[in-house]
Amino acid sequence: MSRLSTITARLLAGLLVVTAVLGGPAAVRAFAAEWVASYAVAGTVNADGSVNIQATITFDGTPPESLVQRFATTKQVIGDREYVYQVTNVTATVGGAAIDAKVSNETGYTVVTLPTAGVTAPVVLSYTVLGAAITEPTGETTVSWQVLQGLSLPVREFTATFKVPAIIELVQCQAGPPVSPGACVLWGGGTHDYPDPTFQDGPRGAGEIVETTMRFPAGAVTANEQVRQLWTLGRAFSTEPLPLSIALGLLVLGGLAFWALHRKIGRDAVGESAEPTLVADFHPVADGQAEFRVRDGVRPGQVGTLVDERVDPVDVTASLIDLAVRGHLLIEELPKSSKYAAGEWTFTRREGGDQLRPYEQTLLDAVAPAGGGAVALSELPEAVGSVIGTVQDQLYDDVVALGWFGQRPDQTRNTWFRGGLAFFVVAVIATILLAAFTNFGLVGLVLIAVSLLVIFLGQEMPARSVKGVALLNGLGLLRAQLLGHPTDQMPKGQELRELSEVLPYAIVLGGYERWVKALVTADDDDVADSTDLDWYRAPADWHLSDLPDSLARLITTMQGRLFAR
Repeated sequence: MSRLSTITARLLAGLLVVTAVLGGPAAVRAFAAEWVASYAVAGTVNADGSVNIQATITFDGTPPESLVQRFATTKQVIGDREYVYQVTNVTATVGGAAIDAKVSNETGYTVVTLPTAGVTAPVVLSYTVLGAAITEPTGETTVSWQVLQGLSLPVREFTATFKVPAIIELVQCQAGPPVSPGACVLWGGGTHDYPDPTFQDGPRGAGEIVETTMRFPAGAVTANEQVRQLWTLGRAFSTEPLPLSIALGLLVLGGLAFWALHRKIGRDAVGESAEPTLVADFHPVADGQAEFRVRDGVRPGQVGTLVDERVDPVDVTASLIDLAVRGHLLIEELPKSSKYAAGEWTFTRREGGDQLRPYEQTLLDAVAPAGGGAVALSELPEAVGSVIGTVQDQLYDDVVALGWFGQRPDQTRNTWFRGGLAFFVVAVIATILLAAFTNFGLVGLVLIAVSLLVIFLGQEMPARSVKGVALLNGLGLLRAQLLGHPTDQMPKGQELRELSEVLPYAIVLGGYERWVKALVTADDDDVADSTDLDWYRAPADWHLSDLPDSLARLITTMQGRLFAR
């Protein structure tokens, strides 16, 4: 590589001669203005780790208007660190007289601009470097600095000689492009016979580097490296023992705290009085016959709210069908205008024989206003849409008034959601700050995880009272009966009425299909059944065998219309 560089230098010199002969003095001046003939460094490594540099810059011919050298003040190392250097005490002279060297700082660089127009002698640039002395893991000190770097002109010949305070253990030299330097042409010294290390290289293009490295025994040179921690994902979310242990500890504590709160205030009450409270059953009335009896007026909408702690569309739909079965509402299926037309139903107010709960009264007034005519299902969004929220509120208030919950389930969920959301916002801000300024970003992620735990599992915090638990246990028994009780044991002649009373409860608890099928089976003739059900009317050619499809369409359409807001 040394021989190749020498040949290149000779070729360049030959080109200079040819250019001078062919082009005359003007050509020589133009070429000289684009090259530094030599860059000779006399350096001193001090015992305190500082490095003094005196660079003599010689131009071959007329110099340019100015010469710029950019010194990199940072150097990134493997990992999340970088070394920081300081270039101080910058001066420049020509023939012993000072010139106005302008020093400016850019991000990661100290820039020195030398006014060289018209100078007739070499320019001497002097400065001091701090931060170049680095401690090795084995205790030695390595002094490394890019003596040539960031020069605005190419250099034909580079030389450097250093005065050192002790015999060096290692000397190296690299030169070339900053991203991939190779070996210098020549370096050596630092021995007893030749204590001053020397370096030689060239030619070098504009912006290329020559980096000298010297390693000293422990204690010979004081290390003065300045290390800056860089932001990286690995550093921000460090898995080192301290941040990892704190994060895991917070995760465990957060989980335990939420578990303790759920156990204390979010778990259903238990006690000796929490024996099953029967809601309804099949009461024997004759040999092989039983009728469906509801106890204490517990309604399907209340049942659905108690079971899943929410007022769902199915609860409202079951309540409407229950109102019809109890005689407060007549549901009529209208003939289709064509084979492919959508189904249509109307709701007509009737005088029922029992008292209504507040939510039932609101729902009935909206679906079929008192004194009004029939309301079509297609009109329900306008008629009922504005009161669905009120119906839900009244149902929640109802289950609290009945003593099944200590607090409205929706209010409990909202309280935990708002608290969890506020916690989430704080956790996100904390994570950003921790990740930006520390290596404890994992702690912030744990806080976010705990906040999400509060948001999502907080929805399970509504707790039933002892009375509510007893009723829930009774609903478990009723569900078992709805799924397993024979459907052909209704009192003779009353099958349609008794089976209809079961339907709303089967809608919310399960077994709906088998009880609808029982209604179909109860039809013992081939005559049209458009008026056989007291609460449901249909076109003249309608049979009970059409009821499963009719009710399926009605329920699906009703839920879509009522809750399409």
